[in-house]
Amino acid sequence: MIGALNDRTRQILKLVVDAYMATGEPVGSLAISQKLGMKLSPATIRNAMAELEDMGLLYSPHTSAGRLPTDSGLTVFVEGLLEIDNLSPGERQEIEQKMAASRGGSLTDILEQTSSFLSGLSSCAGLVFAPKSEDPVRQVEFVHLGPGRALAVLVTSSGIVENRLLDISPDVTATSLTRAANYLNARMADKTLEQAASHIAEELARDQTQLDALTAKVVEAGIASLAPKDAGGHLFIKGQANLLDDVTAIADLERIRSLFEALEAKETMLKLLQATSGGDGVKIFIGAENKLFSHSGCSLIVSPYKNQDARVVGAIGVIGPTRLNYGRLIPVVNYTSQVIGKLIG
Repeated sequence: MIGALNDRTRQILKLVVDAYMATGEPVGSLAISQKLGMKLSPATIRNAMAELEDMGLLYSPHTSAGRLPTDSGLTVFVEGLLEIDNLSPGERQEIEQKMAASRGGSLTDILEQTSSFLSGLSSCAGLVFAPKSEDPVRQVEFVHLGPGRALAVLVTSSGIVENRLLDISPDVTATSLTRAANYLNARMADKTLEQAASHIAEELARDQTQLDALTAKVVEAGIASLAPKDAGGHLFIKGQANLLDDVTAIADLERIRSLFEALEAKETMLKLLQATSGGDGVKIFIGAENKLFSHSGCSLIVSPYKNQDARVVGAIGVIGPTRLNYGRLIPVVNYTSQVIGKLIG
């Protein structure tokens, strides 16, 4: 599409998008003419804007109003006209220092810190996604929450922490929970959840004499709860409230609600990871052009992060209104993903 534009229409599209990024308001031909130093008359600019509108790159939200870029117009701008800022040494150092604060913590801590950092830096929602881990189990614990309820806490070798609520017999005591955890830990070491679940189920079927009846039930309930049930993953989102700052209409609120629902959908997250794992660098998904969050009125800037084996193991990004500061945020997301790769090793 960018090849279909001449120098004049390219320049005017860029000015309309720049104005939209700054104010979110429609821009008219007179304002564009003033920005050009009156090099082109308002009439000439109106003709060029009408041409861009016919191409589906601009639209007029009201009769006799100025123009706004369509999602297609924003996509053409980002792909062909955007000037991406270079991070200064100071900005790189700031990212490194912020991320270094989580060094030594679990992978969960690192990913949560990253989503908070991206949210604060962008004034948008920060997102980090890690697929469901196939790492060996390091430890499992059970916490007694009262009669009939317990919390199963699983820690993998990479530091991912999973918490699951369990329904247990009201007669189960904290002592039985400890015995069950000890039993599982002795048999789950260096095994994935799937391997451990299969091994322990076979052992229980052969011989339950090692465990009293209540402890055996806890073990069975724990295995059933912790065993992988789907191909989902771990999603960390911080700063969702930032997406509501510019909401002025019920329709906008409904789009944001639909976005939140899409973010919680594991299928969406897997699509997101697939979208980033095909190559290096940042991917941008804009509004209705966005195959992940169709008609959300939001844009997503996302980049994969890799482990020490150069294998894509997750994705980070920011989600915000379509008038994101793409030129600033693209290098921020890209560099942060590189820093995470070094942190997780």
